[in-house]
Amino acid sequence: MLFPQSNGGSSAAASPQQQLADALQDLAKKRNTPTTAISNLLSPCFYHQRFDDAVDFEKVLDEIKNDESMSHSRLVQTATSVREISKQLQRRPVKRAVRNVMIVTKARDNQLVYLTRELTTWLLQTPRYGSDVGVNVYVDAKLRNSKRFNAAGIVAQDARFETMLKYWTPDLCWSQPEKFDLVLTLGGDGTVLFTSWLFQRIVPPVLSFSLGSLGFMTTFEFENYKKHLNRVMGDDGMKINLRMRFTCTVWRDGSNGPDEGEQFEVLNELVIDRGPSPYVSNLELYGDDELLTVVQADGCIFSTPTGSTAYSLSAGGSLVHPDIPAILLTPICPHTLSFRPMVLSDTMALRVAVPRNSRATAYCAFDGKGRVELKQGDHVTITASQYPFPTVTRTDTEWFDSVSRTLRWNVRAAAQKPFDASGISPDGDDDNDDSWDIDTDSAYYASEEGSTAASPVRRQMSMLGM
Repeated sequence: MLFPQSNGGSSAAASPQQQLADALQDLAKKRNTPTTAISNLLSPCFYHQRFDDAVDFEKVLDEIKNDESMSHSRLVQTATSVREISKQLQRRPVKRAVRNVMIVTKARDNQLVYLTRELTTWLLQTPRYGSDVGVNVYVDAKLRNSKRFNAAGIVAQDARFETMLKYWTPDLCWSQPEKFDLVLTLGGDGTVLFTSWLFQRIVPPVLSFSLGSLGFMTTFEFENYKKHLNRVMGDDGMKINLRMRFTCTVWRDGSNGPDEGEQFEVLNELVIDRGPSPYVSNLELYGDDELLTVVQADGCIFSTPTGSTAYSLSAGGSLVHPDIPAILLTPICPHTLSFRPMVLSDTMALRVAVPRNSRATAYCAFDGKGRVELKQGDHVTITASQYPFPTVTRTDTEWFDSVSRTLRWNVRAAAQKPFDASGISPDGDDDNDDSWDIDTDSAYYASEEGSTAASPVRRQMSMLGM
């Protein structure tokens, strides 16, 4: 099995990538260097277990050991180069047996319950991997007694289905994420975000069917689910895009120093706003423990590249391709003309604090959920997560396709027409003369140096002798 244990990779403590990360961490501590980029090497995602065959770790370790004067830029470059190998590995399809499939169904849509039943039945019945039956299927535990889902009717088709049809709960997703080989979502982007919420650490590959409103991340049509799943679960395998997430930690102001509070893995964005307060937010923004600026606005959005098409876009942020590791800072109604959206390096460790002398508190929302109040003296940290969100890709250009489809990006009502010399005479006969009757627009002349005809006004003045 390619997935590590749920303890975050303790079983791989002696792996070469672990040794490399430890060496880089030691150097970073000696030089007082931020270690966010380095910690990402420890991502327990199943792709990173393929580093051994792609990177000569022993050579890199020798370079680090022998270079006593390694600079901060060289240190980050070493970590970044190894992460670049991870991106290259993403382009290789994963061919593996998918024996446990989890289905996440959009809430408050009874029509999708029927589609869930159809998909479940097909997965159970379709022979896979030398067996005359399909694979194990986990559905939402709330469907156990659903009349629309009719679990008893599914089990009645084959006695073996009773042990193959299972039910997932949020606690199971938290404690045993490695149990699932593939997650299928039926809904829109909100269902994908809910899946990210379920898996706050290790995430199985997620394949999303488009059954919602927009669908930036749902690129598979449910009508063709048999073809898509046969390809992904067959010899072709699946190509996976590792989408960046944030680790957001709330720290409370205590008498003995900050006390760690809630922690969230965020796929779209962290939003900090003024909530019901009538006052403008007064937030201190730190980057790697250095004060960057004081935010005076209704709030600010810290978005991942995946979330660049969500709230950040509505607030004036840029569109960023999900393969670009970056942190998007987008102010919400800033009280200054010069505060514009920024794209920051994902190696930065950001901290947003509510000053003790602030008039009001602030409120945090993590992917639109878990709204938390930040009181005076509290702060929240934002770093690139070492737990990415792997999504099954359909095409290499699916992000551009989704932006064009959902936002009508760069779509014009009519394209500019080409010049056409041929024409049809009034009597209906074809005109075979390809010469131009009007070769330039009236009163338009090419600009030539020293020519009085370069400007229509100068031309008329020269004709009048002026």
